[in-house]
Amino acid sequence: MAVLACLLLAALVRCAGGSPAPLSSEDEFHFKSWMSQYGRAYHSEEYHYRLHTFTENRKRIDRHNAGNHTFTMGLNEFSDMSFAEFKKYFLLTEPQNCSATKGNHIVGDGYYPDSVDWRKKGNYVTPVKSQGACGSCWTFSTTGCLESVTAIATGKLPLLSEQQLVDCAQAFNNHGCKGGLPSQAFEYIKFNKGLMAEDDYPYTGRDGTCNFKPQMAAAFVKDVVNVTKYDEMGMLDAVARLNPVSFAYEVTSDFMHYKNGVYSSTECHNTTDTVNHAVLAVGYAEENGIPYWIVKNSWGRYWGQDGYFFIERGKNMCGLAACASYPLPLI
Repeated sequence: MAVLACLLLAALVRCAGGSPAPLSSEDEFHFKSWMSQYGRAYHSEEYHYRLHTFTENRKRIDRHNAGNHTFTMGLNEFSDMSFAEFKKYFLLTEPQNCSATKGNHIVGDGYYPDSVDWRKKGNYVTPVKSQGACGSCWTFSTTGCLESVTAIATGKLPLLSEQQLVDCAQAFNNHGCKGGLPSQAFEYIKFNKGLMAEDDYPYTGRDGTCNFKPQMAAAFVKDVVNVTKYDEMGMLDAVARLNPVSFAYEVTSDFMHYKNGVYSSTECHNTTDTVNHAVLAVGYAEENGIPYWIVKNSWGRYWGQDGYFFIERGKNMCGLAACASYPLPLI
């Protein structure tokens, strides 16, 4: 890591056309306070790179929060990372084309409540988990959705294994820590005849050898339902009437600093071929006239709003309606 930091610092110097801008004692104070909060320590070479990266991120956050935006940014555990590093460790690195041109979700009668939150309907949503430095967000979106639909159907909320999907689902065009898609993971669970519990197949956050034990399967998929590409009202219909829904979208550099409010972006794309992160819509609402989705993330409970975020609804923001899906549980 120290060698990487030296290379990155050298690149920073070249891009700046000389030495990096001098930092003040206040900059260093902020960084050391952040280091203390998150228990970080660095070798001397890496320290200087992280200090400069953190300072640039903090200044960007301050500039954003001084402007007129629908969401605020804040420091978090990723604040010493460049977006290039963040993408490498936390987002999907394999190309994903996730469209379901014609889905098989059947829309209801068209009456929907003004807001829905499955966390408040009962014991239907598991706690926020953390994927660590592995591009396995697709597995957490998958388990989160199957956990919820199983709980809605049976009254019992299981905790399911992400690691089984990381290790075992490659035949369904998934790539472990390099990425995958919930719809493909649901297909794997359907044809594999089950997914084990988290306790029986614990998460390691790295690619491993498949160790699935059929007799220990804790949840099953009868069928996979895909919402038609870009049909955001179809997503709303499913969340309002049936259950939380998995979806993928494109994360851009400002999103890693999200703190609260309704996220909206002019940088991201809204097409199927740019999505790089998978999450779980557990509800929807409206704030100050802006409709939004309530979304469960997999970056731990200290990121965003206790591990959740709001994202603008009704505009296919960042391609979020490109490939929504959910499973039908086999019970």
